[in-house]
Amino acid sequence: MTSALSYIKPNTWLFLRLPSKSLKILEIKPNTIIDAGKLGSFPSNLLLGRPYYYTYEILEKREDEACSRLRRVPPSELNAEIVNEDATPNESRGEPTTPSGVPVAFEMTEDIAVETKTNRLTVDDANRQALSQAEIEEMKRSTAGKEIIEKILANHSGLDEKTVFSRAKYLLRKRNKYLRRFMALPMDIGNIITYITEKEPHRILDIREEALGLVCAWSNAHVTSVELDNNDTEASSARSGRWLVVDETGGLLVAALAERMGILHKTELPSEGKAEPTTYGTEAHDTSDNNDGGVSLRPETAESTGAERSIANGTPKTEHVHRDFPTPAHGNTITLLHPAVQPNISILKYFGYDSNTPDPAHPMHTHLKSLSWLQLLHPEEDPTYREPEVVPEAQLTKWKSGKRGTYWKKRRRWERCKNIVDEAREGGFDGLVIASNMDPATILPHAVPLLRGGGELVIYSPTIEPLVQLMDLYSKERRTAYINLLAKGEMPSTEDFPVDPRLLLAPTLQTSRVREWQVLPGRTHPMMTGRGGSEGYVMTARRVIPLEGGVEARGNFSAKRKRTDTADATSAP
Repeated sequence: MTSALSYIKPNTWLFLRLPSKSLKILEIKPNTIIDAGKLGSFPSNLLLGRPYYYTYEILEKREDEACSRLRRVPPSELNAEIVNEDATPNESRGEPTTPSGVPVAFEMTEDIAVETKTNRLTVDDANRQALSQAEIEEMKRSTAGKEIIEKILANHSGLDEKTVFSRAKYLLRKRNKYLRRFMALPMDIGNIITYITEKEPHRILDIREEALGLVCAWSNAHVTSVELDNNDTEASSARSGRWLVVDETGGLLVAALAERMGILHKTELPSEGKAEPTTYGTEAHDTSDNNDGGVSLRPETAESTGAERSIANGTPKTEHVHRDFPTPAHGNTITLLHPAVQPNISILKYFGYDSNTPDPAHPMHTHLKSLSWLQLLHPEEDPTYREPEVVPEAQLTKWKSGKRGTYWKKRRRWERCKNIVDEAREGGFDGLVIASNMDPATILPHAVPLLRGGGELVIYSPTIEPLVQLMDLYSKERRTAYINLLAKGEMPSTEDFPVDPRLLLAPTLQTSRVREWQVLPGRTHPMMTGRGGSEGYVMTARRVIPLEGGVEARGNFSAKRKRTDTADATSAP
């Protein structure tokens, strides 16, 4: 099976990392034009079939061409631009160097007057550039980026006055401005967190990649390949691989858990990528004989049929998966608990699953179950949970096809809703993962009893105060007081004990943050451009089953005899 993130496929989302280090998200479709902003535009067919994590350069259009071409920049060229052979490891901003690479202060030679080169007297004036802005703009229309940079450096009168460090920064700015390059990155959890954090971090509760990794690790979410028997739900419910999730990050938490469970991406058939080569459209230019041209496209095969897709996803070929309300899977599932009529999982569309127009071949179509708080707590008040009127078969035959289709659609919706609600209310979930703006003390009284014994509880909060309060509610002291009240035959009040402290064991509060550092000789320090915002905290605990009745200790114990002073005196020599 080919990895879903190995090469660029049609009708998928991806990122373009621009020279400014910012990310541009786009959906690539065959026979369309991709607009890369200031870099220009190019046909999407030139990217289809190519691998990720490569750097591409947009070339100028030729006279006989209708669109720009792409050139894959080889790693040797990128490394040659990064490594400066003239710079030495001991060089700093104001320290002169010798040809041997040793600072002059450590040279055991005669007294030689050496002038230290600095930028203190350098005047960065626009008049030092002989080329005007109009001339540079004219060159941008007909000249490649490398030639523009070479002419700008050649016409700069004060370039020799700059230090090596200053010249490197100046050259880097010019490359980012005039070289029309970008890197194609896949749609994965880390990249989408970086993209959303730069624009609207509150949308995902300011969660960072390391915090999300901590949440997923403690949740113990993993692939469960146990096939369940519909008639033996009691024996297989404990090992079915079911996770209960409260997600208010737009579907980011669901996507991270689904990736660990192997249901985030559509299953790819083994035959894909091994068929005869095909191309998209006739606009791709084969310029293998030219170093400035594009690289030949990787073949992409046609899409598989619905029957082949169902076999790849583990569904029998004869079973028909409805687009609107399919029969939910029994194992390896995520039950999403939400307060509205429909959950907010807009981020999942970037991974090929749109809840408004779902793809029946996507694993999330049957492995993601939506459950509202009303359906969980008061299912009889939800109109979707009420069974529609049963119409006899003889009357159905007299109806028109459209009316019959509406009737069976309502029946499928009710069957799916009843299946999800009844299964959730029975409990037996392997884990409970929460990332919500709601007070966790109001969520746990209803959600913790649904966990099986030994199940994991993970709660993420942007601030520490709600979790500190929750740690106190499940502390050892409160648990002891709660048990003492039950031993006296008294019922603990909900004001003093809003939750049952006996249900969770070993609550732990932790946080994690990765800080980027600049590591250079004499200039090692944390990056000053680090993002602020919420720190982000994670609380973990384990579900336990309280013992009914008292605790009795059994066994034979023998106390040691106490040694008397007389015995010690007689035994002494």
